[in-house]
Amino acid sequence: MTIANKLKHFIDGKGVSYDTVEHHRTSTSRQSAIAAHVPGSIMAKSVVVHHELGYALAVVPSTHRIELSTLQGIMDKRLGLASEDEVVSLFGDCDVGAVPPIGAAYDVPVILDESLGAADDIYFEGGDHRTLVHVSGKDFRNLTTDARQARFSHPAY
Repeated sequence: MTIANKLKHFIDGKGVSYDTVEHHRTSTSRQSAIAAHVPGSIMAKSVVVHHELGYALAVVPSTHRIELSTLQGIMDKRLGLASEDEVVSLFGDCDVGAVPPIGAAYDVPVILDESLGAADDIYFEGGDHRTLVHVSGKDFRNLTTDARQARFSHPAY
């Protein structure tokens, strides 16, 4: 697999230029960053959460962990992590654990951690465990223009 079809169509439709970075199969976005020789601080990690009204993508650097209680307070909703079945139903053309942070391509709202806001370049999972998508920080912000921004993560180490 390469870049997921819905993601590709959405990015192409926005006229955003990107390149892909192939790497050996990994299990986490942090491992993907290491395998692709990308700083983890500019590798966007997506976590699908559910609440009583639906779903959202919480996007943080791969080096960070989500503070779920902080995120719940910001969103003013009781949140939980989506199950694998829920993720598959939302992101059917993506492997579980390789969800891209471009929720608009899948009609899923995004909340973006402020720590990604000023990066010059952003990398993210392209829908499988072997491909990263690389865009400029400006283009990433354009692709996530509808995302709410807040601080809801902390470094994992």
